[in-house]
Amino acid sequence: MPNKQGLLFDTLCYISDMDTDKERDHKKLGKEFDLFAFSDSVGKGLPLFTPKGSIIRRELERFIVDEEIRRGYLHVYTPDIAKLDLYKKSGHYPHYKDSMYAPIEIDDEQFMLRPMTCPHHFELYLRKPVSYRELPMRIAELAKLYRYEQSGELMGIQRVRTFCLADAHIICANEEQAVSEIGGALDLIEYVADVFGLVLDIDYRYRLSLGDRTDAEKYYKNDAGWEKAESLLRTLMQERGSKFEEAKDEAAFYGPKIDIQMKNANGKEDTAFTVQYDFCMPERFDLSYIGEDGAKHRALVVHRSSIGAIERIMAFLIEKYAGAFPLWLSPVQVKVLPVSEKHNTYANEILVALRAANIRSDADDANESLGKKIRNAKTEKIPYLLVVGDKEVEAKTVSIESRDAGKQDITSLSDFITKISEEIKTH
Repeated sequence: MPNKQGLLFDTLCYISDMDTDKERDHKKLGKEFDLFAFSDSVGKGLPLFTPKGSIIRRELERFIVDEEIRRGYLHVYTPDIAKLDLYKKSGHYPHYKDSMYAPIEIDDEQFMLRPMTCPHHFELYLRKPVSYRELPMRIAELAKLYRYEQSGELMGIQRVRTFCLADAHIICANEEQAVSEIGGALDLIEYVADVFGLVLDIDYRYRLSLGDRTDAEKYYKNDAGWEKAESLLRTLMQERGSKFEEAKDEAAFYGPKIDIQMKNANGKEDTAFTVQYDFCMPERFDLSYIGEDGAKHRALVVHRSSIGAIERIMAFLIEKYAGAFPLWLSPVQVKVLPVSEKHNTYANEILVALRAANIRSDADDANESLGKKIRNAKTEKIPYLLVVGDKEVEAKTVSIESRDAGKQDITSLSDFITKISEEIKTH
């Protein structure tokens, strides 16, 4: 018979965990730390990012663009709108029609706000003949996309109606190259996750999302293509030694995919990143290359998102860190706290030096006690506090308190700047 006290303890722990999760809800924390807002006048699912939220977003964007360029990606810009015919050609319009915005009539032609970048990147690829020597070609973009999510599905910035996707399409010469590029995309995703402090099989997991051969309306009809593509992805995951589950009827209409799944603070799971194998679009767009034999050959395509939608990964990270962002992502990295008004001049000198070193900093020069200033800064979860009083003014030093490591040795400002600049640089 179960122990009643044990059951009571388990129940209390469960309730406590639920409360902790609610405290981590990004919607609550987003408001508390002033990161984003919504306006009925702007519309549902259309977030407005505050200056602080914009800093986090911008740092994520810079981080992933720089990392992708280091890995051989070619970053581009393409329009947020295109002719409806482009999405009919790609097959997105019939398949995703219900989640696309209504066509816009311009000069007797129909245009759409884009729900994805695939056809835009394919048109870039088609602008000139491509040699096999240029493949794989990794076309990437931080792309603004627009999708109509039903009101009941909207949730903070995790599920919105406009979002920025770290998207890429890799044009490959053959299956071997495509599988290698999928492996490279997974390596990038795992590197990014590691930088974020996300642990595989704890914070995120792999899912192999399969199609349904019997559903020709939902999926591109090519049984042999589906069989080959799903087998290639399954074998790749097995060879990598990755744990994964298989999920039928979760594929893209043009091919199977490897999804990286994460749960939010409310226990709901979403796809954060994805890598997809595409045997459909090369046919629809006649994506080809000139082979070593001088003849024209059909290409293959890998779709992938390295950190997914910036808004969605922000939501996951807000909940992961509970607002205590790592130094490189923190909207305010350092706060200078003068002990009294007579120390404000030196505090301002420090502030100028920090900002000149591209360290996001602020000063609390209010006529308040030092204790209150420290409490306020800790509530904001700022990584570093610099306290300056008579000793610091006289010696031209700073007293450091780290959010994560407590009080530090008193040091010169230049040494402090050198130390945390390296911290920021190495994420």
